Amino acid sequence: MGGMIMSTASGSLQGSAAPSLVYFSSLRLSDGDTLAAKLCRLIEAAGIDTIDFNHKFTAIKMHFGEAGNLAYLRPNYARVVVDAVRKRGGRPFLTDANTLYPGRRKNALEHLELAYEHGFSPFSTGCHIIIADGVAGTDEVAVPFSGGTYFTEAKIGRAVMDADVLISLNHFKGHVEMGFGGALKNIGMGCASRAGKMEMHSATGAKVKQDKCIGCEKCARFCETGAITYKDKHAFIDADICVGCGHCIGACPTDAIHASFDEKGEILDKKVAEYTKAVLAGKDHFHISLVIDVTPFCDCWRSSDKPIVADIGMFASFDPVALDLACAEAVNQQPPVADSALGDALARLKAAGGDGGAGGGTDGFAAAGQDNFTMVHGHTNWRTTIDHAVSLGIGNDAYEIIEVK
Repeated sequence: MGGMIMSTASGSLQGSAAPSLVYFSSLRLSDGDTLAAKLCRLIEAAGIDTIDFNHKFTAIKMHFGEAGNLAYLRPNYARVVVDAVRKRGGRPFLTDANTLYPGRRKNALEHLELAYEHGFSPFSTGCHIIIADGVAGTDEVAVPFSGGTYFTEAKIGRAVMDADVLISLNHFKGHVEMGFGGALKNIGMGCASRAGKMEMHSATGAKVKQDKCIGCEKCARFCETGAITYKDKHAFIDADICVGCGHCIGACPTDAIHASFDEKGEILDKKVAEYTKAVLAGKDHFHISLVIDVTPFCDCWRSSDKPIVADIGMFASFDPVALDLACAEAVNQQPPVADSALGDALARLKAAGGDGGAGGGTDGFAAAGQDNFTMVHGHTNWRTTIDHAVSLGIGNDAYEIIEVK
């Protein structure tokens, strides 16, 4: 991946009159160099200096990792971006929104504690962490936007919307529902409040696990529609009244309430793109993707499986759509790692009579038209998000790669 390379898999030039520029740095180092220094050169070459940071709040959106997961980005990478923003007069903070599922990141207090445990602190990163949607996941802004198929407004964490500039710093990896998680998911899903996440993930609202409910009635105090009633000291949610805000999920002390996660994959993919448009509209933004530790599952997973391909490098662009496409195509040019989820999927394909790639070898996997992400999660089609994002005018589906040494 050297010089300037036109994407060959993108087809028509829908997004703009010229390809978007995506900057790339490999992970190879010369004597005396560091990955931190190389990342700094990458974002400078990609044009971060063209953003006016002076005295502006700058949200650096990233993922702090779920408990048990070890694939999340190290705080060292965040420090590079924070220092770059401060050097240019900005006022940076790291941010993420609370989760929809029960876990260590469903409220701001536990979320912050876990971030600290994973090494993210003002001492290691050079700035503070602000959980975007507040203590209970209810601090949100309804952001109107046009052109969406499913939404006319998006529920976004207030801290993100209070920022003047947004920088997406994401770990590019697989995802069980979207095929992969990159810049668009980091922004669209990651900046949404819990209610916003419910809108994207669930078609039928919240449900109660009766064996975990203790009848404390905290969930009812957060329900604005009166959808929650109690019988024999157990909560019940009326699906006809529930509006899917998800506030009860964050309120429950025993994780008895959960989302249905029943939205169809294609619809979820498009909803993420629409939320991304709402977040970015009228805001300066810049995007960085590290294609390392490409695990089959998101960093929300409570473990981190073996990477499906070898580490590739670091990418940066002002266009999150082109960036996601460039990263995905870079992964698809790689042979599977043996004994990974991808390697196992290829072995099953070959055992069933498929050739597993040109000439039947793993090196020809991508050349045969197979997709590494779809091979791992066969029900997914990540191009749906890309195509919908292009149709919404978020970015471009054609790009040029410029390598930065």
